[in-house]
Amino acid sequence: MEYNFREIEKKWQSQWVKDKTYHITEDEQKKKFYVLNMFPYPSGAGLHVGHPLGYIASDIYARFKRLEGYNVLNPMGYDAYGLPAEQYAIQTGQHPEVTTVANIARYRQQLDNIGFSFDWDREVRTCDPKYYHWTQWAFQKMFQSFFCNSCQKAQPIDKLVAHFEEKGTEGLNVAESEHLEFTADEWKAMSDVEKQKTLMNYRIAYLGETMVNWCPGLGTVLANDEVVNGVSERGGYPVVQKKMQQWCLRTSAYSQRLLDGLETINWSDSIKETQKNWIGRSEGTEMQFKVAGQDFDFTIFTTRADTIFGVTFMVLAPESELVEKLTTAEQKAEVEEYLAYVKKRTELDRMANHSVTGVFSGSYAVNPFTGENIPIWISEYVLAGYGTGAIMAVPAHDSRDYAFAKHFNLPIIPLIEGADVSEESFDAKEGIVQNSPVAGKETLDGFSLNGLTVKEAIAATKKFVTEKGLGRVKINYRLRDAIFSRQRYWGEPFPVYYKDGM
Repeated sequence: MEYNFREIEKKWQSQWVKDKTYHITEDEQKKKFYVLNMFPYPSGAGLHVGHPLGYIASDIYARFKRLEGYNVLNPMGYDAYGLPAEQYAIQTGQHPEVTTVANIARYRQQLDNIGFSFDWDREVRTCDPKYYHWTQWAFQKMFQSFFCNSCQKAQPIDKLVAHFEEKGTEGLNVAESEHLEFTADEWKAMSDVEKQKTLMNYRIAYLGETMVNWCPGLGTVLANDEVVNGVSERGGYPVVQKKMQQWCLRTSAYSQRLLDGLETINWSDSIKETQKNWIGRSEGTEMQFKVAGQDFDFTIFTTRADTIFGVTFMVLAPESELVEKLTTAEQKAEVEEYLAYVKKRTELDRMANHSVTGVFSGSYAVNPFTGENIPIWISEYVLAGYGTGAIMAVPAHDSRDYAFAKHFNLPIIPLIEGADVSEESFDAKEGIVQNSPVAGKETLDGFSLNGLTVKEAIAATKKFVTEKGLGRVKINYRLRDAIFSRQRYWGEPFPVYYKDGM
């Protein structure tokens, strides 16, 4: 007997609509269960096979929980803003809203044909003002807040202003883009514009200068997954790395809370470990290095301050503001050629591809412990977003520093007794310290780590750095702040206005 699916499905789907079978109302007597699907982006092509692949699985589970007596919320919606609609509008002259609404109607028809148990009264469209009213509300809350490290949560920005009025930055323990110091009198003497610029350093939603994938051909910023082999996935236009002003969210301030929260949720150990590595907590030291022959210094972050005696070169991220300051006239042409090469590579490319490239800046840093000059190089293996965008390289005990030193014939000084660095770096973080300093070399206040264990050496160096004012102990996280000002116009509007450029 033939199964007439067209007739049968049409009959029952219309019956479900008539009976409001999947309509959900709040019911305090039932246990609640929420099924959340990834909302599709409504393109003109309609659903692709990956959509029902996921939706069918979650729909089976939603029906199962409903039969178990749960009040199941199973909504569907559309991630309706984005670049494809913009590009289609440019090509055809149609407003993105027109094509988006038409695409949504097509998706809805296909989703209904499959017979999903969605409650369509709960539909979400991210381009609907009734929806983005709330994302704007959330943005305003974050814009008017700062993150207090002591209480580990957001606080009203007015509270920070009151602190500045009374004490300046004294006793401040908050999340910040850069470390600032000023008195209450200096704060009061600032103009309104200066105060707004200062507060931007602390706001949870803030304007920041960040490296982005800029596509001149599309006139917009692209996400990493929209760039393939240095060109845009849509249109094949060249993409370059460019520093631009973007709206950011200070997600990095929540790093410790995210780590702590991992201990309270029922996830597999492997997923938790992946998350921990993504957040990337590292305890270390920020240290100042003077530039030889200049009245100027810069800061680096290291988890191994004890390896200071094995530093044989420094490396700057190509995006670092220090590159322009530290490139000498003799090296300018060579540095510019190298920067042009790096601009065509995404951060993802640079992290995945471990080929050795770099260029000498022409400047030298001064080792704060020995007074020795150390050459400052520029290389793509250092990223601007982690730490300060500058590192002290210890090739004997770091594999990437080792590869760089071997390639450019730079010195390699082993700091652990018995460490063989003839073929590769010695990355073990234990042993007895040697060559710290090398015998016969003078150091600041005769400081030496020789004979200590690595653990003892790390603690001793942190203490010395702090006492001598050479830097400060700091916890760093790999997690970056989110940037989200990607669309030119078919994207949710930011609820801000500008005055005096702020």
